[in-house]
Order: sequence, then structure tokens, then C-alpha cells
Amino acid sequence: MRNYYLIAGLAARHEIDLLTFVESEGELRRPSPLSTLCRRVDAALVPRRSMTRRAADMFLSPWPDMGLRLWSPAFAAKLNAWLADTRYDLVQVEGIELARYMLQTAGRMAQDARSRWQDGIRNTQYVYDAHNCEYLLQQRTFETDARTGNPSRWVGAVYSFVQWRKLRMFEAATCRAADRVVAVSDADAAALRRLVPGLDVKVAPNGIDVASYAQSLPPLTGGAGGEQNLVFSATMDFRPNVDAVLWFAQEVLPLIRQEEPGVRFIAVGRNPHRRLDVLRGRPDVTLTGAVDDIKPYIAGAVVYVVPLRVGGGTRFKILEAGAMGKAVVSTSLGCEGFPVTNERELLIADSPRAFAAAVVALLRNPGRRTELGAAARAFVQVYDWKNIIPKVEAAFQ
Repeated sequence: MRNYYLIAGLAARHEIDLLTFVESEGELRRPSPLSTLCRRVDAALVPRRSMTRRAADMFLSPWPDMGLRLWSPAFAAKLNAWLADTRYDLVQVEGIELARYMLQTAGRMAQDARSRWQDGIRNTQYVYDAHNCEYLLQQRTFETDARTGNPSRWVGAVYSFVQWRKLRMFEAATCRAADRVVAVSDADAAALRRLVPGLDVKVAPNGIDVASYAQSLPPLTGGAGGEQNLVFSATMDFRPNVDAVLWFAQEVLPLIRQEEPGVRFIAVGRNPHRRLDVLRGRPDVTLTGAVDDIKPYIAGAVVYVVPLRVGGGTRFKILEAGAMGKAVVSTSLGCEGFPVTNERELLIADSPRAFAAAVVALLRNPGRRTELGAAARAFVQVYDWKNIIPKVEAAFQ
């Protein structure tokens, strides 16, 4: 969503070429607004790595897993060809998974002073758009897994520990190689500055197309079909989201149902991880898998929950729920990066009992839900993409 809306907003005043990845060759031939927003669009196939290869790379490769995940000779060849035939003012790298290409191309151009400077004017500038402070995310994931004392989480803890240490070096090198670093929140910017003291980081938050959500705005007094639905939406194979769903379903939801037996939890999002299989068959939990549109599910929520205990950056889900006027209960980490205040735009709770109590209080108070939903809707207006794009352009300057 961030990538698309940055392209859509910048295309109004800038000429954009897009080099990306696809799952199949047919994707490039499908109708897409990108073909009208961009001067040219090309892609390479997403590279495949087996679990055996990933396990070996974890110990044998100096690169973090995220530096290997989208490494493709075909993509590198296309990028090098574009840089050779076009003088770009900016190359914007979206996220850590593509940072190796910047390290490669920026390093090569730095060695060739003639390609880096022309008539006393520096040529191509590199902008790194940091979707997350990745080393911090892995550090937090390791600490969460290690604290559980559950042997089934130890493999994940080892993975996150190794990635945390590798990512510290990789992210630091990425930030130093970029001419400009853009972060999605003040908290992420501060974490990157701790990694590279003195780093100049500009903040351009994640945003939302407020109008598209306002058009689907539902009544704020109940769930779909009169049911009391609690909704969380996310990509369901991302470890912080898997942890959030398990924690909420296993530790928080039973406490809620002791007070309100009719409550159901709906986890909406693609690729549910096999760790979530333990929830299948429970009458009070639904895993939807991929859906065409998230808005009807948010519309059916009496309360929207953000039970994240691990993560970084800022969450679109907070903006989506707010734009639809939903009362939200979140952990402190779930709303990190947004200047929100407990009991003003949403409710914040971090323990299972406190989270459950906050949800139950809202279930029993429709007026309070309406009040919080209205405050959240007012809050997200500043995050409309029309207000974010000028921040990105200012970073370019």
C-alpha cells in the first residue's frame, strides 16, 4: 500500500520508472493503474529459496535473510541496464529486502567519479525508504520468543537473534550508502540514528486514502448480523502477526468470553501460518485467509483489536480502523509511531487481563465506542496521502 500510494502521489509531478518483482510472467500483462502512473514498468520473477538453503545461509552467509530473500541476478541485470541507458535524478529503494541492489549500484557508481558527477553537479541520488527499523524488529522478536520459556519458540528465537546481529551491520551499511533515508515514524528514525549516529533521517509516515474508507463507513453500534465481532487484519504469515493472533485467541479472548459469551474473533488476512492451525475448528475464532476487500470485515467489527507484542514501524491497520470510525483496543507496541493518547483516540492495554477488560468495557458501552471512533476518524485525517506526499518531496530536496 505504501509503495502504490507513493507512486500514485509522486506521478502527478515526477516521471517514474518502476522495477519490481512478480510471482508469474502473466502479472505484468494484467491491467493495472501502474501502467498509466509510470513511464515504464518491468519486473523479475520472485526468487525461490528452499528452507534448507535458508538454514544454511543463516550460518554461512554474511547477509541477513532479508538481504537474500529478493536477491536476483535477473533483477540486478535489469537495474544495471536502466541505470546505464537513463540518467535518473533519484533511485528510490523500497524496504530492506532491496537494499543490496543499492549497495551494489551506489558502490559501483561511487568508484566511477564520471558517472557520479557531471559538470560539477552530482548525478543519481539514492533514497532508502525504510519500511521498518528491521534490526529492532528482530531484537524484539527474539526477546519475546526467549521470554516465553516455550521450547517450541526456541528455533524462532535463534533465528531472530542471528538476524538481529546481521541486520545491525546490514542496515547501518544501507543507511550510510544512501544519500537520503526516509523513515515511517519518529521512533524508527530515532532507532536508525542509534545505529548510525548523526544520520540525517526524514520522516514520511504511512498514510491512507481516507475517502475510500469513508465511503464504506458503517454504523458504529454493532457487528455484522448482530454478532459481537472482534477483528484483526494483517498478513498472517508474518511472525509478529502470528504471535498477535495466538496471544489474543489463547490468552485474551477466553477472558472476554467469560463476560460476553457471544463474542467472536475474526483474523483477516492472507497466508495463515501453520502455527495458527491450532485455532481452526474453534467456534469463537475465524481465520479468513485472503479476501478481496478488507473494508467489509472492519465494517463488521464492534471493536477492532491490535494485539501486537512484536514489531516496528507504523501499522496501516490503525489507520484503516480509524478511517472507518472504529473503536480500537491496542497494545502499546501496536500503536507505536502514532501520537495517540490512551482513552482519547483508542484504548491501550498490554496484559491479557487489561486488554480483555478494555474490550469488554467497549462492548457494553455503544456510546463510548461511537466517541472513540469519531476521535480516531478525526485523528487519521492528517495521514491522508495528500498530506504525506509533500513530506516525501521535501526529503528529495
